[in-house]
Amino acid sequence: MKDYITVIGGGLAGSEAAYQIAKRGIEVKLYEMKPIKYSPAHSNNNLAEIVCSNSFKSNLHTNACGLLKEELRMLDSLLIKTADEVSVPAGQALAVDREKFAEEITKRIENLDNIEIIRKEVGINKGENSIKELSKDGIVIIATGPLTSDSLSEEIKELTGDDEFHFYDAAAPIIEKESIDMNIAFWGDRYKEERGKDENIDVWKERIKEASEDSYINLPMNKEEYELFWNELVNAEVVELHEFEKREIFEGCMPIEIMAKRGIDTLRFGPLKPVGFTDPRTGKRPYAIVQLRQDNSGGNLFNMVGFQTNLKYGEQKRVFRLIPGLENADFAKLGVMHRNSFINSPELLDETYNLRKNSNIFFAGQITGVEGYVESIASGLVASLNAVAKYNNEKEIIFSEETMIGALSKYIATPNKNFQPMNANFGILPGLEERIRDKKLKYGKLADRALEQLKSTC
Repeated sequence: MKDYITVIGGGLAGSEAAYQIAKRGIEVKLYEMKPIKYSPAHSNNNLAEIVCSNSFKSNLHTNACGLLKEELRMLDSLLIKTADEVSVPAGQALAVDREKFAEEITKRIENLDNIEIIRKEVGINKGENSIKELSKDGIVIIATGPLTSDSLSEEIKELTGDDEFHFYDAAAPIIEKESIDMNIAFWGDRYKEERGKDENIDVWKERIKEASEDSYINLPMNKEEYELFWNELVNAEVVELHEFEKREIFEGCMPIEIMAKRGIDTLRFGPLKPVGFTDPRTGKRPYAIVQLRQDNSGGNLFNMVGFQTNLKYGEQKRVFRLIPGLENADFAKLGVMHRNSFINSPELLDETYNLRKNSNIFFAGQITGVEGYVESIASGLVASLNAVAKYNNEKEIIFSEETMIGALSKYIATPNKNFQPMNANFGILPGLEERIRDKKLKYGKLADRALEQLKSTC
């Protein structure tokens, strides 16, 4: 076994991983392709460069990302500690001076004697600078983010056996089941209700092959409700895409707000078509219907079918809560739309972010399907602790799923045919034994439990 651990990628996850390994007395070779080569979104030579918002989200105890940051503080995260030190006023959120943040992380990494920063690109046909060579009798953490270079992407495809990365161009919001008004919503599957109307029973069986009985929660709308929703949707504010994303993003997936602008009835003949349903409250077919599909094995998260969107986050909450039954919806994840290549982690990784096919290789960061700055840092920390454990022939470290850091690790490693990137949210934690209707109180108890659980394992 080589007497060092290799980390590929000097972003948030890679920088955290390198630090955690080095502080435990192990040599690190940190590969970063800048300034030899830049991704379309990066522009300076520093490590941990932040290219989008400068916010690390809320610091509140009752916020999922706030809880995750507190867990990382308990685990001595370099990046969260530095973010705290270079923070700028942002109310209850942790926001940073992005230039100072990247400069400080770079300085601290460079000042560690047992970290060597190698400014070269890694990937296929790169000889000794390929994953194949670097992982030969050595431990490697791949933390290259959503804009992984073409050369490295090709080698990752070869390594994992996947024909291609999952190109994450648009995803629909995910809602916590408890927040759905079931006095309005009802269970049912369109194809089940249409059975008997189809003369060819084999055709019907084929159509429901992958759907369980009553597998959807349905939200019926009358004409007035639908037209109000449609009008607000087509006039809502959208996120501006990067130039390099505009060339690619619309080819395979139509955002619901773009579809809606084709005509007031377009959605009623598309994802909101009411065919095959009867509203239990009226005994009649709804004017339109929104379907929610179960998104996780626990059955507490539901995906808005066909609602891929590029609306701003605040607009999503405002507009989608106009849908009857979602007036008080809690969004575990809001819809996003941007370039984000990621591996099929549930099939490829375990809860330590270790590649099942090759135990010498770990992944970390958004390439694994965790989404967000703090989530990426968390994955880098977990991967690095387990890389160190493997290096020392020690037992793997798996955090409790009652902690946010552990729940994220479990999420990316749990089989899910509809897998998509996930932010920290309380919906991925196991529920409490008692049912608490007050959301703030419930989240506070979940956070208290997580921190107590982490204290007992630290």
